[in-house]
Amino acid sequence: MTTTTVRSGGSAARGVRGEAPDGAGAVQLAPADASTYAEWFACLAEPMRVRLLHAVAVAGRAVTVGELTERLGVSQSTCSHHVRKLADVGFVHLRKDRTATLVTINPACCTGLPHAADAVMGMLAPRPCCPEDLPVDVTVRALGPDDWDAVRRVYAEGIATGDATFETEVPDHRVLDEGWLPGHRWVAEIDGRVVGFAAARAVSARPVYSGVAETSVYVGDGVRGRGVGKALVHRQVTAADDAGLWTLQTSIFPENRASLALHHSAGFRTLGLRERIGRHHGVWRDTVYLERRRADD
Repeated sequence: MTTTTVRSGGSAARGVRGEAPDGAGAVQLAPADASTYAEWFACLAEPMRVRLLHAVAVAGRAVTVGELTERLGVSQSTCSHHVRKLADVGFVHLRKDRTATLVTINPACCTGLPHAADAVMGMLAPRPCCPEDLPVDVTVRALGPDDWDAVRRVYAEGIATGDATFETEVPDHRVLDEGWLPGHRWVAEIDGRVVGFAAARAVSARPVYSGVAETSVYVGDGVRGRGVGKALVHRQVTAADDAGLWTLQTSIFPENRASLALHHSAGFRTLGLRERIGRHHGVWRDTVYLERRRADD
């Protein structure tokens, strides 16, 4: 695990060397990384430094200490003191232009700070491969040519919940067939009846994104809570790993708590909330954006 460092010299230059397992196998943050992050967070424990860092970041250009003094309504000496503290840790760069001191943001902190927070909160620790305790009465197999009617029925049952998709009508099977990746489309059966499906589609035709796919999992009405989704996502992520897909991503309505829990159990992590990303039946809806990285990438 690596991260962009905040400065090129001194203690804050240390990047993340990795999280090491303790004697019980649990992943622990490396002591040197904990020390580095503590230094960063301690610097930002002063509200004035947070305000100064924000002012420099949103300026989009080099600003003088004099400008910052006027903008924040503080004395020149106070501003200079806190700017120097930010520069010592590496959040900003300073350079002289005649008698003025120009302050610019250190671009590395735009990634370094979020990375530090994720590392501390365990978001970068190894995730589980996939759910365990799979149901014995659910069979998952590749989607076949005769399954489209059943798949569209399950799709319609998902639409009816109001929290499965932005779609309001079931797509034609030819549209689904063209969009879904071969080898990454599955159906789940109970007693020979299709009760759910999972599929993945490429996010881009560009070769650089050849290993990135957007995933979907649908479980039919009347069988939710029986482990159908668990069986489907297990097959989905293990097949993706075996096929060399290095990133799976998906967007889920925050109201769909069952789907969020299911994806977290399969190694997906929440990257953020996309507020008011689309209208659904005339109402703005948010989505939770999740991503799963293959363990060896």
